[in-house]
Amino acid sequence: MFSLPPQVSRALALLNSAGHEAYLVGGAVRDYAMGKTPHDWDITTAALPEQTAAVFAHYRLIETGIQHGTVTVLLDGEPLEITTYRVDGAYTDHRRPDSVRFTPSLKQDLARRDFTINAMAYHPAVGVVDPFGGLQDLQNGLVRCVGEPARRFGEDGLRLVRALRFASVLDMRLEPGTAKAVHECRENLRPIAAERVHTELTKLLCGTNAESVLLQYRDVLAVPMPEIAPMFDFAQHNPHHNRDVWAHTAAVTAAIPPEPVLRWAAFLHDIGKPGCFSLAGDGVGHFYGHAQKSAELAEQILQRLRFDNASKAEVLKLIRYHDLPIQPETKQVKRLAGRLGVESLRRLIALHKADTMGQSDICAGRVAQYSLVEQVLDEILARQACFSLKDLAVNGRDVMALGLSGPAVGRALQSCLNAVMEEKLPNQKQALLAYIQKSM
Repeated sequence: MFSLPPQVSRALALLNSAGHEAYLVGGAVRDYAMGKTPHDWDITTAALPEQTAAVFAHYRLIETGIQHGTVTVLLDGEPLEITTYRVDGAYTDHRRPDSVRFTPSLKQDLARRDFTINAMAYHPAVGVVDPFGGLQDLQNGLVRCVGEPARRFGEDGLRLVRALRFASVLDMRLEPGTAKAVHECRENLRPIAAERVHTELTKLLCGTNAESVLLQYRDVLAVPMPEIAPMFDFAQHNPHHNRDVWAHTAAVTAAIPPEPVLRWAAFLHDIGKPGCFSLAGDGVGHFYGHAQKSAELAEQILQRLRFDNASKAEVLKLIRYHDLPIQPETKQVKRLAGRLGVESLRRLIALHKADTMGQSDICAGRVAQYSLVEQVLDEILARQACFSLKDLAVNGRDVMALGLSGPAVGRALQSCLNAVMEEKLPNQKQALLAYIQKSM
């Protein structure tokens, strides 16, 4: 017995009392079966859309999906999507059915869904309705298409990445027939809107099983991101690396905390390596300039996937600096905190740690070094040290009061900041003003 929110229980009861069969369906049922708390609530019903609207006439209704049988009802602030049992027509745009046909059969409605783990329904008086073995697949850790996989992926190409996303997030694997179809149908991803692919890829990268998925389905991921293909099987010929570039990338992605900006930075941090490879006379491989090249290629991908400007800028910043040596030295940490910002520096340290964890064992000691860098940063912050212009004890008005104007004001402030960060001056107003006057 699942503990449903009162809004969901009320919606089911209202539909039932009006003579209409209704069930909770989809991801919420899957989450309940896994012992998780759902966050989205979808209800499927035998009621036609106009009948659903009549049942909830006294509530706020949103009918944006009415052509596909969906009415969204707001019950005490909770949006519930209520959709009539339906059979989908052809998917000529590989996204939505051209038409739908309503049906009185719950099983027919469940049969149109993507994966067995999403094709279950639940009613408190009935329990779980599971005609396609979703519960068993959950128990076995399998993502399996409902019906013929090639047909499911032909209807909506995004299901290819959704399959990988579920395998990553739920720590599962694809059923062999579904896995085979994912590889064979990968070109169906091409017409899918970039925003939809971006959303699924981000969830995939943040999953607990991301490394395995990246290694097994790289050919699929290369369809929306062809720039990653040169990394596949690219040997690094370097004692610091016991993996090829792609395997290293997968390991680093899995090692960094599952924050979207961090995972994308880890995923793309070495994408420029193949184009920067050179082999020294001693047989050791080098990748001079790869951080900048990686940022250039990453920018193409992030732009294509319609990233927001703030996230794109942060990911690119981390990639550009990911190869910069960082020592647990106060002056360098101050300079980096001033240049990058405290939060960006923390992310960069996390990327350095993950990058090290994806390298060979001879690099393992660097993880402790980056922990010391974090410790130095924490000590700087605890002392309320100055490493940005806003932290200076003087400001532009103070400098202008000394008679400076225009660009000279900024130069004076920057000179003060440099002196304070290098510990040549205390961050005290009178000392800074005297320093400026002496330099005039």
